[in-house]
Amino acid sequence: MTRPEPPTRLSCHCGAVVLELWLADGFRTARRCDCSFCRRRGAIAVSVKLPDLRVVQGAEALRLYTWGTGTAKHYFCGTCGIYTHHQRRSDPTEYGVNAAALDGVNPRDLGEVPWADGVNHVSDSAPR
Repeated sequence: MTRPEPPTRLSCHCGAVVLELWLADGFRTARRCDCSFCRRRGAIAVSVKLPDLRVVQGAEALRLYTWGTGTAKHYFCGTCGIYTHHQRRSDPTEYGVNAAALDGVNPRDLGEVPWADGVNHVSDSAPR
């Protein structure tokens, strides 16, 4: 797979955690979610395939939060508390990354960002 160079960098507030990632679809995948966790966090997330993200600094500073099915894995800096990324429940082959933590990105510049219906997530539905 050919990746555009250089990668996009993401860092937490204190700089303990730094990620490099390749946004294959740019900001076209930007969205917010209204599930019980995401609506409290309030972040805009963009999609990155699992192999297209790597922790280049601070793996030991990352903390993990899971609940419910345990499918979604939410990572944040254990020092400053900034959410960096999460492995998605809706597509476990992707990460959602915090658009506001990407170097040079002001989330205000993204304009209107669509909402994902996390309250009525398909994984929460009972089998029929």
